[in-house]
Amino acid sequence: MTSPGELERTLRANLRGEVDFGAAARALVTMDASNYRRVPVGVVSPRDAGDVAAALALCAEAGVPVVPRGGGTSIAGQATGTGVVLDLTRHMDALLAVDPAARTAVVQPGLVLDRLRDAVRPHGLTFGPDPSTHSRCTLGGMIGNNACGAHSVAWGTTADNVDELAVTAYGGTAHRLARGWAGAPAGLRELVEGNLAVLRTGMAGGFSRRISGYGGLDALLPERGTGLARAFCGSEGTLGVVTEAVVRLVELPAAPVLVVLGYADESAAADAAAGLLPHRPLTVEGMAEDLVRGPAGLPRGGAWLFVEMPDEGSARELLRGADALDAALVTDPAGQRALWRLREDAAGTATRMPDGTMAWPGWEDCAVPPARLGGYLREFRALLAAHGLRGSPYGHFGEGCVHVRIDFDLVTREGVARFRTFSEELAGLVVAHGGSLSGEHGDGQARAELLPRMYGPEVIALFAAYKDVWDPAGGMNPGILVRPARLDENLRFAVLPRTPFAGEVATCVGVAKCRSTEVGGAGVMCPSYRATGEERHSTRGRARLLHEMLAGETITGGWRSPEVAEALDLCLGCKGCRSDCPVGVDVAAYKAEFLHRHWAGRLRPASHYLLGGLPDWLRVITALRATRAANAAARRIPLPGLARERALPPLAPVPFTRWWRGRGPGGTPTPAGTVTPAGTVTLWPDTFSEYLAPEAGRAAVRVLEAAGLAVAVPARRVCCGLTYVSTGRLDRARTVLRRTLDAVGEVRGPVLVLEPSCAAALRTDLPALLPEDPRAHRLAAAVRTFAETLEEYAPHWSPPRLDRPVAGQTHCHQHAVLGDAADRRLRARAGLSGELSGGCCGLAGNFGFEPGHHAVSVACAQEQLLPSLREAAPGTAVLADGFSCRTQIAQLSAGHRARHLAELLAEAL
Repeated sequence: MTSPGELERTLRANLRGEVDFGAAARALVTMDASNYRRVPVGVVSPRDAGDVAAALALCAEAGVPVVPRGGGTSIAGQATGTGVVLDLTRHMDALLAVDPAARTAVVQPGLVLDRLRDAVRPHGLTFGPDPSTHSRCTLGGMIGNNACGAHSVAWGTTADNVDELAVTAYGGTAHRLARGWAGAPAGLRELVEGNLAVLRTGMAGGFSRRISGYGGLDALLPERGTGLARAFCGSEGTLGVVTEAVVRLVELPAAPVLVVLGYADESAAADAAAGLLPHRPLTVEGMAEDLVRGPAGLPRGGAWLFVEMPDEGSARELLRGADALDAALVTDPAGQRALWRLREDAAGTATRMPDGTMAWPGWEDCAVPPARLGGYLREFRALLAAHGLRGSPYGHFGEGCVHVRIDFDLVTREGVARFRTFSEELAGLVVAHGGSLSGEHGDGQARAELLPRMYGPEVIALFAAYKDVWDPAGGMNPGILVRPARLDENLRFAVLPRTPFAGEVATCVGVAKCRSTEVGGAGVMCPSYRATGEERHSTRGRARLLHEMLAGETITGGWRSPEVAEALDLCLGCKGCRSDCPVGVDVAAYKAEFLHRHWAGRLRPASHYLLGGLPDWLRVITALRATRAANAAARRIPLPGLARERALPPLAPVPFTRWWRGRGPGGTPTPAGTVTPAGTVTLWPDTFSEYLAPEAGRAAVRVLEAAGLAVAVPARRVCCGLTYVSTGRLDRARTVLRRTLDAVGEVRGPVLVLEPSCAAALRTDLPALLPEDPRAHRLAAAVRTFAETLEEYAPHWSPPRLDRPVAGQTHCHQHAVLGDAADRRLRARAGLSGELSGGCCGLAGNFGFEPGHHAVSVACAQEQLLPSLREAAPGTAVLADGFSCRTQIAQLSAGHRARHLAELLAEAL
């Protein structure tokens, strides 16, 4: 066999696309969204079908397997492999043609589904299959797994919506598949004609969600039109590589209506689902209350069916015929989106039990005939209980397809043994109900070993022969579907050390919501990926690199790893992943821990001392009364270790606490240990409000006092430690936070922190860094934002009316940690209309001032923030509570001055 180095050189010499056999490239594709991990020898990003053919020919000559990969969202392990991974998302992602009259589109395999849907929506069309990963899954991956989604009740699976496929086989031979035998590989027709009886009887009794194995193989029967393209769908990369597809489009309903039906429990909802099908719904989705976190606006019940109808008339007819406990009919598109988001997010919500325990895929999508679903779910719940396992089923109840993640122990020998035993017993239960081990996502490594339980030996032998006709050398994705690996091999957890940090990193399940490029909405994750488009800059990519660093196989540098350092360098620390990632992966916290260990015992970059030590520098400058000289020097002398493209914000001539002390008796600082009286708000003099923007603090005092609240300010210096945390100086952060707790003393009443990043640090980083200190938890619980303070402690106060539109930025830390519901209510009471932009401003504390970050910083601002300001009407107030956001706006948006909400209200008093 050719060595990896020789193969890499040969591929580079013969392909126009990228060839990367480096540690980071390999580490990024060791896993998909499953429980499995396989280490490839390299990654190839082909530019076109010619590159694909060349790569397949060269790999076949070298005896190296090939695995095609799209968005990497497969949950059964089929998008991982030990040979060369073909990344089809980098270049082969085009929408080549749309024919609205014929209702067809020509696509490349790396095209993300939502890009296709957005492009054809103006024609009143859409692509019917719509998995919950529609914002990042690719058409090639959907073809490989025969993906379905919520609308398959009406529009079928991907196989039902594919007309033609251009396929390249291992070795480089090209095929064009449609109907009829034209384009078939040699020997396929003879194989089918010799096994007609097996195809007609061994695969009989199928239903719409029989996806397992080569489930579409009976499409090759003459009475079914010899559907070569249809039979190829669902082959999970084991037969060849799709380089182009002609797909069918369907008419998009002009005004669909969502009916939500409430039932007493999950089984009652499942029993009712099949009875709704005669009403010809577009979707019938089910979920139970164990997947609903907090108020959701759902009708009464313990489980719900989400039924989409094409119009209001059919929806009302359905309501009259439905025997539900309660119901809601939603015609408003915004209301429908909110409810659908609840259902789509179940894929992430299901990954954590209510007590925080992780749940894993493995039996994510088995299916039974819809009429059998209620009985199946009752027996499934009993089987879970018998094994001491928990899971929350949900999914496509109208087609009998159930998604569930289960709290398997995939680390210990006993837990893995239970995983195997449960899997074998569940396979028997599914088959007993006439079901399919996979109803949507394919079998991969998770279930292929169990296919003989579903199909007889003749069918299994036919599957192997079908694979061998297409791939006689066995080079396409070996170990999947035919001659499969065992379901308890290659588990990704086995390589990790038993440490808390490894446990946190392993929670990334790879569903890749962080790879979405959808613009708009309140979401933040992941700004650096959206700027660069590089997997290593996504939340998932960074978690995967850390996983491999801890494993020590592909990334061998440990905590000194340059690959991990490079990937984390462009992490803005926005914390968007903490809230927007379905499993709460917190890369900002991982980055702090990595930097802490990476630079231990070494001289750090200058920016870590300058920006990380910002509170200390500003305190010294102010104490020396050197503010004016420092500002003049900053304008004239570039500081080493900082971005040359950035002007440093000037220091205020009078710090907030100096102004506060000058107010007289009302401005006397509160001595340490003093118990503040009830009704008193402790105003936290954070670094930014103290030294750089005291006008926000002064405005807050004015508003709080106008609202009838007494204000106290700590007498001794306090700091949230944010700048030390963000630069990974965690020991210094702990020292600063202990000193702060000593200075604050006993906390009574709210602690108002004007700067969202500092409030977030006190809420989350403080108790995480000092978990054994009860004072840390008390202070964290006392922290309030400006709007929260007024709402909770001055509920009857009426803010002044401004009656004007606003634009600007919700701070990413506020979005991720604090929430902005109180801010929205306060703005509404003050007559401030409009929405603040989502995303991240891009400055992000120290990030935008560090060398090499300016381009990404500006790109982040250009995505949502700056366009929203350019589009703002005259007279619009620009609002940004974060100092970084205000600075970014001042430096990149001419003519706009952003202010804290406290400033806007104070000016109107």
